[in-house]
Amino acid sequence: MSINLRPLGDRVIIEAIEQEEVTSSGLYIPETAKEKPQQGNVLAVGEGRRDDDGKRIAMDLKVGDKVLFAKYAGTEVKIDGKKLLIMKESDILAIVG
Repeated sequence: MSINLRPLGDRVIIEAIEQEEVTSSGLYIPETAKEKPQQGNVLAVGEGRRDDDGKRIAMDLKVGDKVLFAKYAGTEVKIDGKKLLIMKESDILAIVG
């Protein structure tokens, strides 16, 4: 997916992976009962933050990484009908796989 959104500094843009609508036993989960997603794919990465001397600190993430993030982290934006999250690299808890 190509987006016209470039994060600044140590921010990343993530497309959250929604949980399944059906449980393993076949029950449908209504929208109101779903938990906020905590997993997503990195769509864009900023250049990294600057230290006190003005030197750029490289990001640990790259486009395509699957990540886990804090439940209420980031700012939700809607671009071309898709819900995306913009968050700081420090809000990312882990890279999956």
